[in-house]
Amino acid sequence: MLKTTTSVVDGKQIVEYLDIVVGEAILGANIIKDIFGAVRDFVGGRSAAYEQEMAKAREIAFSEMENKAKLLGADGIVGIDIDYEVIGSKGSMMMVCVSGTAVKFKG
Repeated sequence: MLKTTTSVVDGKQIVEYLDIVVGEAILGANIIKDIFGAVRDFVGGRSAAYEQEMAKAREIAFSEMENKAKLLGADGIVGIDIDYEVIGSKGSMMMVCVSGTAVKFKG
């Protein structure tokens, strides 16, 4: 399935806009990752534990959105927006929300 953040796709004609589709994922980071993330932030550099959790949440959200589009019979999703939020007590959870418009292409 074609997915893009743009509203048009070169070489493809959108013939039907089906519906807005959304995928969401909320993941908690455990205490060990929190501690190592804090130490890494303190001494500088990147936190691999947080990056892995963000990637995992993003993959879940995209998969959920794509599954909803497939149920509508979509060929693609255009205008995708990706939002990240830190929620929960002391920012202990991460939320990724992706949304876009499920479409059918000509041919």
